[in-house]
Amino acid sequence: MRIRRILAAVFATAALAGLGLTGAATAATATATATATVTPASVTPGECTDNGGTIDRSTPVLPTCRGGMYDGQTVD
Repeated sequence: MRIRRILAAVFATAALAGLGLTGAATAATATATATATVTPASVTPGECTDNGGTIDRSTPVLPTCRGGMYDGQTVD
């Protein structure tokens, strides 16, 4: 009788943990998709440097952010 209660508790815990992990994975995927699709055409100098980039002013037309989150974006 005691073993049945312990096994039931183990299975219930495992089932609830599985539901929690599934929900977290779905939320993480939705967040990653939302942030991956939004890329600005240009960034400010502050946005470039605050997110780990440096401003490359040697490009012909506009300065470019090198490195960090906005790598390759123009800086204006």
